[in-house]
Amino acid sequence: MTQIETTVEYSNGYEEDEYMIQEDEWDRDLLLDPAWEKQQRKTFTAWCNSHLRKAGTQIENIEEDFRNGLKLMLLLEVISGERLPKPDRGKMRFHKIANVNKALDFITSKGVKLVSIGAEEIVDGNIKMTLGMIWTIILRFAIQDISVEETSAKEGLLLWCQRKTAPYRNVNVQNFHVSWKDGLAFCALIHRHRPDLIDYAKLNKDDALGNLNLALDIAEKHLDIPKMLDAEDIINTPKPDERAIMTYVSCFYHAFAGAEQAETAANRICKVLGVNQENEKMMEEYEKLASELLEWIRRTTPWLETRVPEKTMSEMQQKLEDFRDYRRLHKPPKVQEKCQLEINFNTLQTKLRISNRPNFMPSEGKMVSDIASAWKGLEQAEKGYEDWLLTEIRRLQRLDHLAEKFRQKASAHEAWTEGKDELLSLKDYDSASITEVRALLRKHEAFESDLAAHQDRVEQIAAIAQELNELDYHDAVTVNERCQKICDLWDQLGTLTQKRREALERTEKLLETIDQLFLEFAKRAAPFNNWMEGAMEDLQDMFIVHTVEEVQSLIAAHEQFKATLPEADSERQAILGIQAEVQKIAQSYGISPDLNNPYSTISTQELSAKWDQVKQLVPQRDGSLQEELARQQSHERLRRQFAAQANLIGPWIQTRMEEIGHCTMEMSETLEDQMTQLKQLEHVIVNYKPNIDTLEGDHQLIQESLIFDNKHTNYTMEHIRVGWELLLTTIARTINEIETQILTRDAKGISQEQMSEFRSSFNHFDRKKNGAMEADDFRACLISMGYDLGEAEFARIMLLVDSSGTGVVSFQSFIDFMTRETADTDTAEQVVASFRILAADKPYILVEELQRELPAEQAEYCISRMPPYAGPEAVEGALDYTSFSTALYGESDL
Repeated sequence: MTQIETTVEYSNGYEEDEYMIQEDEWDRDLLLDPAWEKQQRKTFTAWCNSHLRKAGTQIENIEEDFRNGLKLMLLLEVISGERLPKPDRGKMRFHKIANVNKALDFITSKGVKLVSIGAEEIVDGNIKMTLGMIWTIILRFAIQDISVEETSAKEGLLLWCQRKTAPYRNVNVQNFHVSWKDGLAFCALIHRHRPDLIDYAKLNKDDALGNLNLALDIAEKHLDIPKMLDAEDIINTPKPDERAIMTYVSCFYHAFAGAEQAETAANRICKVLGVNQENEKMMEEYEKLASELLEWIRRTTPWLETRVPEKTMSEMQQKLEDFRDYRRLHKPPKVQEKCQLEINFNTLQTKLRISNRPNFMPSEGKMVSDIASAWKGLEQAEKGYEDWLLTEIRRLQRLDHLAEKFRQKASAHEAWTEGKDELLSLKDYDSASITEVRALLRKHEAFESDLAAHQDRVEQIAAIAQELNELDYHDAVTVNERCQKICDLWDQLGTLTQKRREALERTEKLLETIDQLFLEFAKRAAPFNNWMEGAMEDLQDMFIVHTVEEVQSLIAAHEQFKATLPEADSERQAILGIQAEVQKIAQSYGISPDLNNPYSTISTQELSAKWDQVKQLVPQRDGSLQEELARQQSHERLRRQFAAQANLIGPWIQTRMEEIGHCTMEMSETLEDQMTQLKQLEHVIVNYKPNIDTLEGDHQLIQESLIFDNKHTNYTMEHIRVGWELLLTTIARTINEIETQILTRDAKGISQEQMSEFRSSFNHFDRKKNGAMEADDFRACLISMGYDLGEAEFARIMLLVDSSGTGVVSFQSFIDFMTRETADTDTAEQVVASFRILAADKPYILVEELQRELPAEQAEYCISRMPPYAGPEAVEGALDYTSFSTALYGESDL
């Protein structure tokens, strides 16, 4: 400790000195009060004897026994522990003055400047000078070294008294005179440190004499503090002598110094245990949150991996709606929980590093990487489930279209074939005339023509049935049965047709006359009728399109069909003209007007009716195509609306990501400035959420409209969602990293200039600018900062900053390493030393000692975790505080 030079002037009373300043209200005339002098004489004599007893001597008269300087030199040797020069043994005056001067010189060598105190006055027995000299010795060796919260000497001793007596009623220590007259302050000091000696609750403030006698007697008997004053000396003086009281109180301070040291040790232990308890609570919270999140992922992933197709479109639409509810309602809170879990983990690791604790290792399967892996698996299952839903919806849509098309074509074909087998089985030619037979033959030729024309329809029906089977149509059995009946009937018709032709050709030789007009009518009416039936089928055919261009292609084809109508109408007119010619000839030759065409079952009425139906279907087809065009145009507007928003939001998210990266790499700003910018940026991002919600609404409209592609943008809703979630996670993680750096800086006492220097060095050697230094760059960085690195030392440092062996050093790891190099933290050795103080230097500590020295919560914490002491001299109930302390810092296992 640096010596403090002290000036003490003693002349006819007390003067100001550097150890204490006399109260302004003192009356200087009272300094000569004989009562004060008596108190000082008695107090100083007792104080000197308390030390001289150690040398086997004492004094009786303070002004007489120090005159030769021998006992004065002996007193200084006892209280300082140092040897003074050999005294002169002569009895002459100059021998005495020489001895006193040796003592005064020794006092001066301790930094005390003596003013107006000379050896001659001491040798002459000047009581005031002698008392002043003793007070100087007391100040220097008993009071000066007292230090409480950066105050020393008188102020430190007064603050110590105030702190120790603060909880006690009727005690208010403001000075070293009247505050001690009722004796309660002395009793409070004793009770605070030795409650077993005094029952403070039974003391009476009005019984000053009893209180003082009790305190002074107990101090002399149990605390080895000599009785320096009588209770009457203090009570019978309006204002007790301050120096006498200070001297007396300083003895109490030194008597209880060991207890003060124990209290300091207890405070250190409480601090360490408090940090440990807080860290354990954060670990338990992390384990609980991680377990809940992993359990949710475990429950949700099998649902997303279940791919059982439904049979109807409505059932698959319900599955899609359930998936949308999961995306909107169930997943977002879990995204927030995952982000908060990572933040809590990083904060906990930072606190552990700051408090010099080992890193937190979660339970098996609950690492942040395990959660990230499980989350990745969830998102992969989620993406696969969404793709499967959309594919299944397309498949069912295609199946419904094909099934309806099959039913229409099958119904049309069945209507056409109905009764054909019976007609082909008739033997009407047996009784027919040649004309009728020829007519039958021509009619049969027309039928064959019609039959050949229907071959394509049968093949189409079979092809549609096969495709329905390949697409796993739910009612494929019914389709197959119906298709098989159509094919069987078709084969039967083919056989019957062949047999009837053979029969007619045998009979044809007997027939010579045939009505050419009926024949021509039949030949022209049948194809025309088939054309009209095909046209009606085409006009009523269902269609499915996904783009405006496809609709426009259908409209163009329809326009081409309408362009052929005038030519078809001419053909119709020609066919009707043939029938009119037949009627004209019949009238001319007297043939029955009810004459039927023997070559055809097609009548002019049927042709006209079908033609009218074709003309009705044409505008209906126009209307349905225009409605579909309007629907596809609406879909196109939805695509463009979504694309316009997505093409703005996608680059916006990328720009915010770049701003976050730029903010964290800016070296000219403080961490608080960076935190402010990040908070502002976080506010901007949060306020941008309605745009994402709007885009989600547009995306929902697109999915509800079954729109599967969008050529106007490269962004899908999945891209936007992933980018948005990444942006939210990045801003939260970056803010957490800055908070961690601020926490590290404040806890380790790192200045802003040091943090800027660390960041500048890191950015300079981060050659790839990806936020991490490779091993060679990190070595170069350390060398540039003055580290002398060998291979073994560098390998040790790499284990600290890259414990997982990735080969790169992150900025947070770099900051943690540099702060460990520059900061001072509690160590296991310091905690062991603190426990040793509480245990009175024993290698073990007892339960009652922990309960006496520590608060109840910290004491129970130690008792429940501290192992029994198994070393030598162990007693029952002994606890091993050394193993407990090293386990706190991860240096051993309990």
